[in-house]
Amino acid sequence: MATLIASTESPLALDLLLLKIRSLLSYYSFNLVYFEADKLGNSKGDLMTGPLSGFKILDLSAVLSGPLATTWLCDQGAEVIKVESFVGDVIRHAHNGTDGLTPAFVSSNRGKKGIALDLKSRAGIDIVKRMALDVDVVIQNFRPGAIERMGLGYETLKDINPGLVYCSISGFGNKGPYTHKRIYDPIIQGLSGLNSIQGGPNGPPKMIRTLIPDVVTALTAAQSITAALLSRERTGKGQHVTVAMVDAVISLTWTSAMVGNMLVDQLEARAADRGDDLLFETADGYITAAAVSESEWHGLCRALGREEWQEHERLITTAGRTNNTDALSNLISPILITKTSQHWLDLFDENGVPCGPVLTCADLIHNEQIIANELIVVLDHPSLGKIRQSRPAARFSGTPARIQGFAPRLGEHSRSILSQFSYSDEEIDALFAKGVIR
Repeated sequence: MATLIASTESPLALDLLLLKIRSLLSYYSFNLVYFEADKLGNSKGDLMTGPLSGFKILDLSAVLSGPLATTWLCDQGAEVIKVESFVGDVIRHAHNGTDGLTPAFVSSNRGKKGIALDLKSRAGIDIVKRMALDVDVVIQNFRPGAIERMGLGYETLKDINPGLVYCSISGFGNKGPYTHKRIYDPIIQGLSGLNSIQGGPNGPPKMIRTLIPDVVTALTAAQSITAALLSRERTGKGQHVTVAMVDAVISLTWTSAMVGNMLVDQLEARAADRGDDLLFETADGYITAAAVSESEWHGLCRALGREEWQEHERLITTAGRTNNTDALSNLISPILITKTSQHWLDLFDENGVPCGPVLTCADLIHNEQIIANELIVVLDHPSLGKIRQSRPAARFSGTPARIQGFAPRLGEHSRSILSQFSYSDEEIDALFAKGVIR
């Protein structure tokens, strides 16, 4: 006890101790609270707005991979507190917007609460430490070593909160020659092989015109965080989850694009024979179609009026069709260009051939299947007007996910967040006056 008292001489240490006691009491009473709620006739589903309701996440990340991961967790009910510097996340300034709210920022930060801190000051770092005691997850994507120099690394925060799940996202991981390189999505595309895959086996590399590495990393981080939370529920222990963007992307492409490079003793590696060869021009646009199984191949031949192709030497087997997509494309393309997209889509459907239209981003909003899925919702944003958003992709029958709210303006919830973490009005006023928060 003497040691404990001696360690609480500073106000911050005392605050952390009190918050830690409260956190432990909360943790051990969690099951009892829900048991009592059940006795009162309320189901757990009634108390939740999503499957992750009740979990708190402190989001120190910026740009896209980290923020998008926490947005999806927020959609599923987690409370997410976004911590920004006074400049704000760079995505606030990347496109035209209002009040630091651009369409990209709104989509990748919806539903969060926002606080703006001077993270170069001791007082600002102390605020993050105080919040870290009472959250379930911390996520950050600073370059390796930066967060440790700030005094907010995993080893520091786990001493404050042993049950903490701490997720670190980086471009290349924590070791190796590229560790400290500055990275954005295109750099990962190049290193992971995505550009060569997109260019095809005989063509120059091509950039994928959407941020696949960022999004795949976000998916990997979100899934890994929920897995670590599940582990903590079983063991009571937190842990450090690290996600390298290059690892996430290579894992994504491994099963398909790397098939020619898996066999260690194979004499000559080969690139996957897939490019834009499954896109076909029609009289009024483009469609895509594929025939992998034998029945699909026979259906394609019937639809095109070329049943003699069923015995084509290079295409008679599934492996043959998979390995000779260019040859297949050369046979099909001259026929498909003679009639409209809808003509071929109807004919292929009748013959059991997988097919679909090739839509633009503007087209997909009005597609009948997208409308039937109720995927896109229109929200009245107070600054941007009416905006489209995609609802959470996964649907939960018992604990529905939903868009929890709008993305925060810079520092919009600073005062209420500090109150939530037991700061008094006087303390908050002093922090504003000293320029520690905005």
